[in-house]
Amino acid sequence: MSLITLDFETYYSKDYSLSKLTTEEYIRDKRFEVIGVAFKVNNNPTEWVTGTHHDIQKRLKELDWENSALLCHNTLFDGAILSWVFGIEAGVYMDTLCMARAVHGVDAGGSLAALVKRYNLGEKGTEVVDALGKKRGDFDSGDLDRYGGYCRNDVDLTYSLFYVLAERFPRSELELIDMTLQMFIKPTLKIDDGLLMDRQEEIKTEKSELLRGLMSVLKAENEEEVRKKLCSNKQFAQVLESFNIKPPVKTSPTTGKETFAFAKNDEGFIELTQHEDPVVQQLCAVRLGTKSTLEESRIERFIRIRGRNRGRLPIPLKYYGAHTGRWSGMDSVNLQNLPSRDKKKKALKNSVVAPEGTVVINCDSSQIEARVLAWLAGQASVVEQFRKGEDVYSIFASKIYDRPISKKDPVERFVGKTCILGLGYGTGALKLKHTLKTQPPGADITEEEAKRIVSVYRNENDKIPDLWSECDRALNDMMKGVNRSYALGQGGALWVTPDGIELPNTLKIRYANLRLEEGKMVYDSRKGPVNIWGGGMVENVVQALARIIVGEQMIKIREKYRPVLTVHDAAVIVAPKDDVEEALEFITKIMSTAPEWCADLPVACEAKWGESYGEC
Repeated sequence: MSLITLDFETYYSKDYSLSKLTTEEYIRDKRFEVIGVAFKVNNNPTEWVTGTHHDIQKRLKELDWENSALLCHNTLFDGAILSWVFGIEAGVYMDTLCMARAVHGVDAGGSLAALVKRYNLGEKGTEVVDALGKKRGDFDSGDLDRYGGYCRNDVDLTYSLFYVLAERFPRSELELIDMTLQMFIKPTLKIDDGLLMDRQEEIKTEKSELLRGLMSVLKAENEEEVRKKLCSNKQFAQVLESFNIKPPVKTSPTTGKETFAFAKNDEGFIELTQHEDPVVQQLCAVRLGTKSTLEESRIERFIRIRGRNRGRLPIPLKYYGAHTGRWSGMDSVNLQNLPSRDKKKKALKNSVVAPEGTVVINCDSSQIEARVLAWLAGQASVVEQFRKGEDVYSIFASKIYDRPISKKDPVERFVGKTCILGLGYGTGALKLKHTLKTQPPGADITEEEAKRIVSVYRNENDKIPDLWSECDRALNDMMKGVNRSYALGQGGALWVTPDGIELPNTLKIRYANLRLEEGKMVYDSRKGPVNIWGGGMVENVVQALARIIVGEQMIKIREKYRPVLTVHDAAVIVAPKDDVEEALEFITKIMSTAPEWCADLPVACEAKWGESYGEC
């Protein structure tokens, strides 16, 4: 397969750029114009092509794309232009930006300029700055030649960078990069805007009814006045005080100062929503309905995306978006957290539909983090419970309540589930108490009871606190620069090295500038110093391993069916409707089988299908 390295230069201005618009919005905008393109086939001289759309398309179509891999620095952008604007699709998609995120970590500089400087590959030019606000017709021949030289240089730098990064880059990760990029460049899922428009009208009606009901209570002349009184934290606090209710407060984690606890997950606000006075409940309902416009803005965004893409939904996911390697949402279309519990808000998920003649299959890796944690820590009793297919949540809840608990005891089992999924990373009593109270179905326990439950967990799962201590020692070794490598946890999947924790795919979790500050271990991130300790590191490595497992499973699924989305530990696949039973069997078998590097880890999954994403 040939390698075609490519870079498009496009028109941009102060109010029309990728800093103002999403990638999809920018490319689909009527102002979009390709000024020119540079490309390099294998190691042949790099060519610059400019001219009309027809001129550029004609030259590009002369290349053998079917048997070529496209390489760019930000292929999400250039690959989409190649496909959406010029109707050309490559056989495989590669990206040095994605590779660099995986190799150096998400907090390292990922720009082409920073990376070529890091590797002494050359210097990126600055001619693009002079192109601000210029259409192709605004360049004279000399400026256009210089711009072409700049573009050719970018291609040559990207090509050189690729071979530096590819030297030890895992093949499996190249496949995941290709899969992720194709979700955006070659979209499969569609959007049913009829459902969205119906929900949009419902929201307007609901909000109007709530506002009208409060006009007399708040002595407001119109709905807009009600909105203003309740949207502002200060005014909402004043409204509560007028009902002789003390506004709940909390300490801001950002400033350390006291602030109002008006977020929907704040304990104080949750108590207000359950107040004995129905008027107070209504105040909170309107507050949530008027202040939070996330659902409305998402619906509007989905409708616009559908209109620009002939009904399709390009899915922008950031490969290696998190410190642990997990994907993250981007381009203001975060499909990682679409509402699913609220039947009405589920309209967004229900609007994402499979193409005609196909279905959507959602296969979720069951309790993957809890399984990996028990396996990595060597907590044999819990691993065996998972292996036998037992209800691990109920088993632990039975130990908490000292009586048999089953799925017929939803609140008690919820407590057991919360403990299994949260206490393995060192969660303390106060956080456990808060989580149990604020998450449905909810359980209100005392601080003393929370402390007792934490103690029960740590006594019953003694290997897990041992793993925290092991990770504490590893952090200290990495901070001190101990020049040796050794295994971390059980199973031989992780290795402590001087520059990070090496994963089974040979990539590393890195802790930049690891150091002690005021007695606490911290490392640098894009957002500033981050506290880290053994329990936090356990969470990092467990999530990284879970991500690798699901990623390797999706690669195998891809041999027969196309993954079109991944959300946390789930794979979303499109398959022919006539083939749904065979597809379910194939996908379930793969996601119930652990990779070779953790062959003794019991994994399981749950697969559902439907004609829309919401149905499964």
